[in-house]
Amino acid sequence: MSGVSHFLEHMAFKGNDQYSPEDINRIFDEIGAQYNAYTSQERTVYYGAVLPERLPALLDLLSLMMRPVLRQVDFDVEKKVILEEIAMYEDRPHFRVFDLSGERYWQGHPLGNSILGSTDSITALTKDQMEAYLHERYSPGNLTVVAAGNYDWDAVVAQVEKDSTAWQERRVERSRPAADPLTGRDGRIDANLSRTHVAIYAPGIGMDDPRRYAAGVLADAIGDSGGSRLYWELVDKGLADNASLDHESSEDQGLFSGYISAAPGRAEAVIDRFMTVLRTVQDEGVTAEEWRRAQRKLATGLTLRAETPLGRLSSLGTTFQATGEYLSVDEVVSRVLGAQLSTGLELLAERPFDRTYVYTLGPDAV
Repeated sequence: MSGVSHFLEHMAFKGNDQYSPEDINRIFDEIGAQYNAYTSQERTVYYGAVLPERLPALLDLLSLMMRPVLRQVDFDVEKKVILEEIAMYEDRPHFRVFDLSGERYWQGHPLGNSILGSTDSITALTKDQMEAYLHERYSPGNLTVVAAGNYDWDAVVAQVEKDSTAWQERRVERSRPAADPLTGRDGRIDANLSRTHVAIYAPGIGMDDPRRYAAGVLADAIGDSGGSRLYWELVDKGLADNASLDHESSEDQGLFSGYISAAPGRAEAVIDRFMTVLRTVQDEGVTAEEWRRAQRKLATGLTLRAETPLGRLSSLGTTFQATGEYLSVDEVVSRVLGAQLSTGLELLAERPFDRTYVYTLGPDAV
C-alpha cells in the first residue's frame, strides 16, 4: 500500500459520475482559482484561492472531490503517471538521497515510508485497495476544513455542513509507535552521478513540544542557506554547493535534517567539517547575536508569507490539525522571537548530534 495516499490525491481530481476530470479542471479555471494538492508524511492537502464571491463554488468543488468515483480506466491511466513520477524523482538525487535515507533512519517507523511509494508497491496496488482506503481515511472525523482571508465564517460552516451531510462517519485509527532512529553511516553508489549528495539526521522535537520554536531557531543559526555557521564554513569557502540544517517537527517525533552537495573528491572532507560544526555548537553553543539574527530571519519569513491568505493557509491548517491550536500570525511570530537562547542551549545539552545518521549518494564510496 506504500504510496496510496499520494496516488489517491491524484485520483481525487478525476471526478465522479457527475463530473469528468476535464470538468474538474474547467470549473477551477472558470472560478479563477489558484489550486493544487500535495501529500506529505502525515497529511494530504487540497487547496484553492479565489476571489471572495467565488468561495461557495470553490467549497462545493473541493467537497465533491473528497468523494471521487474511482473509475478503473482512470486508475489504470493514473498508475502510469505515478510510475513516471517515481522515475522522475529517481533522476533528482537531492530528493532521492532523502527518500533512501529516511527509510533507513526511521527503521520501520511510519515516518520512513516513501510518499510516492515504490515501483513495486504502485504496480501491485489495486483499485479495490484504494477504495477501501478512501472510505476509511476520508471520513468526516479525519478531515479538516481551513479557510483564510475575506469570508463569512457562519456561511462557510453552514455550507460545509450541507456539502458533507450524507458522508458516513467511520472510525479512523493511525499507528503512532515510538521511534528508534538509526545512527551511524551508510550510503549507495550511483556511477551516473557527478556530485555526492549527503543526508544527515539527528533527533529533534515533536509538534507537541513547545521547545520546537527554539529548535527551529537553533537549526537556522547553525545551517540557514545564508549567513549561518555551515554557510560560512562550507559554502562561502567554495567547499560545497549546499550545506544546510533544518528542524522538522512531526506529530510525535522531530529531527534535525542536514543536506550537503559537493564534489566527490572532497565529499569526505566536507562531511568532516559539517560534523565538526555540529560538535562545536553542541559543546560551545551559539552566540546571543547568532540567536537574534536567526529569530529575526524566521519572524520576517513568517510575516511575509502570511501577507497573502494562501500563504497563511498552510501553516494554519497544519498546526491546527496536529495540535488543535489556532495560532494567529502575531502569536507565532511572538513565540519565535520569544524563544530563549537558554532553551536552545538545553536542547544542545541533550547532545542530539552525538546520535547522527549520515547517508551518502554519489559516484564513489565515501
